[in-house]
Amino acid sequence: MNELKVIGREHIGRIEFTGIEGGFGKDKKAMLVKDIAQIHSRPVKKINELINNNRKRFEDGLDILDLKQVVKKDLFSEYGFSAAEWGNANNVYLLSERGYSKLLKILEDDKAWEVYDQLVDGYFTMRAEAKVTKPRIDSDKRLEIMSENAQTRRGSLLYRIAMQTQSETAKQALLAKAAESITGEMTIPVLLKKEYSAGEVAKKVHASSGQMVGRIANRLGIKAEQPGQNEYGRWANSKSQHSDKEVPQWMYFDKGVKAIADELKQAKEAV
Repeated sequence: MNELKVIGREHIGRIEFTGIEGGFGKDKKAMLVKDIAQIHSRPVKKINELINNNRKRFEDGLDILDLKQVVKKDLFSEYGFSAAEWGNANNVYLLSERGYSKLLKILEDDKAWEVYDQLVDGYFTMRAEAKVTKPRIDSDKRLEIMSENAQTRRGSLLYRIAMQTQSETAKQALLAKAAESITGEMTIPVLLKKEYSAGEVAKKVHASSGQMVGRIANRLGIKAEQPGQNEYGRWANSKSQHSDKEVPQWMYFDKGVKAIADELKQAKEAV
């Protein structure tokens, strides 16, 4: 194990935490679970509980270290602990970048994604650039690299979660988000199916408007829960006509078009 070294208070945006190097390799940065708990607005006890319940997933020396086993008792204050905090804690966990990524997968909350983008690339990945890169990367280029790395990492994590998800609908939704994170578009096989907007369906089935198509779809109950898809279609994000905001839009597969057409046909025959 490389020697641990406290490098002071670190800041990424509004996030403040204790910067630590070593433990998992020369110049490799690590993060205290105490700081991670504060960032995610979770009690330290809860984060430790999540780790302990999944302890077999965290590999000692690569993902996690227990400072109570490797740090001398009289050095606890260097890591921001009081004597009482150190003495009462069963474990004082330190996570590597890899360990933190595993914890994010367990947390799976909105804060986790926000922190993943800001922290993993802003703290862990950029650890040595200022020391080894000459000339220094200018700030715009640095931000571009951080953004690209964050999107790729987020896409990879979403993909891994999708592969362990039993629900096919949830899996497809996660894969779509993973593809969007990496490529900017939802380029997954499900999109090979033909799909139509409500307006396009209206033209195909001779309905009066896309709104009418939507009302029929709602009455038939063929729309999946958001986000997701089923045999009749899928939810997609579409730019609003009246603003820059994206709004959910139900896209119809061929089976969805047929369901609308059949309903219209039955309505006409009943008249």
